[in-house]
Amino acid sequence: MAISAPIWAAAPDASSSLPDAPSAILLATNTDAAMDSVASEAVSSSVHMFDSVDSALQAPSSTPGPNVSQDQKPGVEYDANGNPIPLNRQQPKRILGFMPNFRSVSAGAVVHKPGWEYNFKISTRQAFDWSSFLFLGLTTITAEGINEHPVLGKGVDGFWGYGWRGFLDKTDGTYLQGWFLPSLLHEDTRYYPLGTGHPIIIRALYVISRQGVTRTYGGHQTPNFAGLGGKVLTQLISREYYPAGSTSFGVLAEKFGYSAMRDVGFTSIREFYPDIAAHYVKKYREKQARLAAQQSAKDTSTSGVTP
Repeated sequence: MAISAPIWAAAPDASSSLPDAPSAILLATNTDAAMDSVASEAVSSSVHMFDSVDSALQAPSSTPGPNVSQDQKPGVEYDANGNPIPLNRQQPKRILGFMPNFRSVSAGAVVHKPGWEYNFKISTRQAFDWSSFLFLGLTTITAEGINEHPVLGKGVDGFWGYGWRGFLDKTDGTYLQGWFLPSLLHEDTRYYPLGTGHPIIIRALYVISRQGVTRTYGGHQTPNFAGLGGKVLTQLISREYYPAGSTSFGVLAEKFGYSAMRDVGFTSIREFYPDIAAHYVKKYREKQARLAAQQSAKDTSTSGVTP
């Protein structure tokens, strides 16, 4: 399947802070209407989280391209022609408000050109994000619970033994697959979703294929040497700090397979989440409009009654 070349645009320092405020697209929604249940409040929160955009990682409106008008609103993603990107094609920087998604590209978005410095900043942001430590804690507890490496023991000592090794695994993998090898090989390993307009099965196969295929800096498809090579190197490096018996070929191959399956799972979320979120945003807006219409009819009826 053909994939168009990326559109590069100048962007500010990617290490700048990530705004948490929702964009103007969703603020246009009438949020003043009263909600009739706690569920509506939850949907409202999801609406605002979904549309948060990191201007440091995507092309900002403060540095417009040749086709971008000066009246575009900050915090809203636009394509090369200056048109807002629809919700079902936007990649939020955090999925569900906590899952980091810094290395995904919204369909049609003008994105920052990759390179040694940019890739390093994005990898650092990914490696040391607060949510990474949350997942590290969960995987550490799981590994200790199933007694994956009996020699590491149980309790506080066991948790520490699994924890720091898991941190090194995660950090090594992030820098090797997101910074060093992509920069060295000129591979753009960010995720470019296939998006709506294709059958689900085609999109699912596309997700799986991204394990073995990625883009060059020029936008052409190429074998994913950086991604696969980074996984292999991560396992080889781990032999230096895991106990004897945990560094055999079988164990390392199992860890490699687990890493690949985890990537496929998370990439599937990145591919389909915009569609699901946009669906619920639409339902929320329809409900708010219905409630507003009912309230307006009620007010009109009340004002017409003579006391």
